[in-house]
This record gives sequence, structure tokens and C-alpha cells, in this order.
Amino acid sequence: MTAGRVLVVGDLITDVVAVLAGPPATGSDTPAAIRFSGGGQAANTSAWLAAQDVPVTLVGAVGDDSQGRERVAELERAGVDCAVTRHRDHATGTVIVLTAAGERTMITERGANLWLTPADVDAALAGAPDARHLHLSGYTLLDAESRPAGLRALAAARERGLTTSVDAASAAPLRRVGAPAFLSWVRGIDLLLVNADEATVLAGGLDPAAQGRALSASARRIVVKQGAAGAVWVDRDATVAAAPARRVAVVDVTGAGDAFAAGLLAAWLDGAGPETALRRAGDLGALAVSQVGARPIP
Repeated sequence: MTAGRVLVVGDLITDVVAVLAGPPATGSDTPAAIRFSGGGQAANTSAWLAAQDVPVTLVGAVGDDSQGRERVAELERAGVDCAVTRHRDHATGTVIVLTAAGERTMITERGANLWLTPADVDAALAGAPDARHLHLSGYTLLDAESRPAGLRALAAARERGLTTSVDAASAAPLRRVGAPAFLSWVRGIDLLLVNADEATVLAGGLDPAAQGRALSASARRIVVKQGAAGAVWVDRDATVAAAPARRVAVVDVTGAGDAFAAGLLAAWLDGAGPETALRRAGDLGALAVSQVGARPIP
């Protein structure tokens, strides 16, 4: 697989995933299958990279609590090196995920993720001299408290000659910070990943290829994820590639975008062209939605 390590910077949380039997019955009960598992965009992407034998280090923050210790331990068992800071005064983040009919809604307590610092990032980079790429969870930029760490991660990666990528993370917080601000933070990165909703927030209601071309002013390469409609890759040099999604029975979409990102990065960093990278990404995303939970099943 790829030569060199990938540093993934961002969130590590506990997911409480409820796969609902039907639409939520407001003010009453809805049957569901409920499980607790590791989550967080950055942590999930790290786990899927490790499952592809890519050397990976997660840079993040948890509470000095049992949940934080469990989250780190399970990632280490999965082959992820963890440069994770423990905070005595802040709990490990938690997300309640309600999933039904191919959609999911997340109710989020960011917890210790908000307290990731530039110093944490610098220490992790210093401890990974074999790093060749830095991937940043957009949540780190979208939260004001952790934004300095996200900005430092991108700046430090450029200083060290690493390639960079950012996953835009989530449409609602993108709307809150505004497209101009977010695009200024990621300007000059090598790869920006957005889903259809995020692309609309950042580039307007255009077709995916046009959205990619609009966003190429900020990033050298854009990938627009369209779920069941596949994905589109746009290079700044006007190269456009597309790949359909694999047809699978959808069980739980939690973490599908993180698996997609890991497949894309592993292929691209290994020298694959856009169409091959999109297919690899789609294969991993399809695997993710066919199971419950956001991580690879051991």
C-alpha cells in the first residue's frame, strides 16, 4: 500500500447508534436496535485507512474517562497509532445517531474534541517523521474552539511538504460559519471532499461537476459525494471523472462518508487515477452502509 504515514486530525467520540424500525413517534416510543461504538469523522477515517494497511496516526482529544480510554484502545487494536490528548476537565464527546430509511440524524456533544490545540498538532507531526499526507476533519474548523488547531494542522503540513485533504464534515455547521469563511480556511489544499448538501452550501445549486469547478478556486481537487448517485472528481485543470455507486442493501449510513474518504485517500496516495480512486472509495462506502456502525468490523 502507500509509502508513508497519513496523519488524520479531528474528532474521536462515542456513537450511540439507534437503527429505528420506522419514523420517530414524537412524544411516544419507537422500537430500535441500539448499540454503543466508537465514532467521530477523523477516528472513523483512521480506522478504515488502517483496515487497508495504510500507516495512520489519529491526532485528537478525549476526556480522561472510561469512554476516552475505550475509544483509544479500540483504535489501537484496529492498528491506528493514537496521538490523543486526555483532558481531565472535559468529557469524551458523544453523538446520538438516529438512522432510518437510508438517512441519519446526529445529536452531538462535542466534548473534549473542542480542546484540541495547535501544540497537540505540532507534537504529533514531530512524532511522525514518516508522514506524507495530512487529512483534516472539517469539524475541527467548524468549531471555533478547535479551529486554531485545524488551521495549524494545514499550515504545518504545508511547511513540511505534506499533501493535504479536508472533509467538509456537515452542511448545517457549514451554513452557520458561511461558505466564504470555510473556503478561506481550506484555500490551497490538495483535496476537498464534500457531499451533495455540503457542495450546495459552498457552491450553490449547480450540478456536481459545476460545483467542483467553482470550488477548485480553493482546492486543487474536489470530490462531490452523491450517495446512491455515485461521486464526481474535478481537478483544477478541468479533469472530470465520475463513478457510479455500488448497489447494496443499506443497513446504516453512519460513517459511510468516512469509509469513502479512506478508500479515496488510500487509492490516490498509492498513485491511482481519479476513476480508480472513486471506485475504491465507493467500494468501501458500500461496505460501510451494509453494516451497523461507523467502523470496519474486525
